[in-house]
Amino acid sequence: MTGRFLAAGDYGYDDLKIGDRVETASLQVTAPVIDAFADLTGDRFAIHMTDEGAQALGFARRVAHGLLVLCLVDGLKNQTPAQFRAVASLGWDWSFRKPVLIDESLHAVMEVVAKRETKAAERGIVTLSFQVMNQSDDVVQLGQNQLMVLR
Repeated sequence: MTGRFLAAGDYGYDDLKIGDRVETASLQVTAPVIDAFADLTGDRFAIHMTDEGAQALGFARRVAHGLLVLCLVDGLKNQTPAQFRAVASLGWDWSFRKPVLIDESLHAVMEVVAKRETKAAERGIVTLSFQVMNQSDDVVQLGQNQLMVLR
């Protein structure tokens, strides 16, 4: 990743340059968070619910749902001091690289990798690349998000 880290502020399409970056805060993925996601989605696969279930499949402890981690990263993006004037998320292209185990921490670095204008003069589309890392800075997830932003 290259480019400048954006300072706190409100950024529209025209303010952003290819290579601009934002780093999120970190958060710990705890049992109550995993349990709440399982309750909400109904995804109670054994690796998510107990250490024993995870260990039976070769993991040291409970594993957070991959989609939970993606949702948490989107939330972290929306809490950074540098904010995009977002209208809507248009899609995600995402990869799960390593498991996020219970009580691990995660954070992300986003980079503007593409921009394109739209027919609506007041909006543009920005492509953000994400690297999601754990507390050891191992990449656990990565991908891109197409974000419609105001100009």
